[in-house]
Order: sequence, then C-alpha cells, then structure tokens
Amino acid sequence: MQPFDLELNNSNYAVFPEGNEIYTIYKDGKEYVQIQKDEGEQWIKFDAETGTPVFVQDEEVNALGRLIMAYKEEPEEDNEEEF
Repeated sequence: MQPFDLELNNSNYAVFPEGNEIYTIYKDGKEYVQIQKDEGEQWIKFDAETGTPVFVQDEEVNALGRLIMAYKEEPEEDNEEEF
C-alpha cells in the first residue's frame, strides 16, 4: 500500500503504511505518531522514544484509525475513461 493523505479536524496527516497494520503518521508535515490496529475499533499508539505500545485510549488515534480503515475499504478508482 502506498502512502496517502487524510484530513481530520482541519489538520493534514500523511499516512505511511509500515506493514502488520502499523502506520507512521505525519501531522502538518512533521512526524507525529506511529499507530497499530488493535482489536475491534481500537488503535494503539507507540511511544516515540521507546517504541513500546501505549495502552491509553486516544480519541485522535482512534479517529485516524477509522479514517485509515475507510480509506483501505474504498475501491480503487479506474483511470480509464468510459466511452
């Protein structure tokens, strides 16, 4: 999967898939957080210094996760023109 952009609460995010449902998120052009899908609708963020999971509910992280899942579920656009 290629990197893609999202917008949430008037902030721009660049999402870089890392594999295993892990994503590195850049907010307004700066590295912001790394997140991973947990069970259900929950997402886990990783501590920036240690790289260990932080098991605290974070609504922004969960909102980004929902947007990521919605992006992944969108069908690929066909670049061919219909006649």
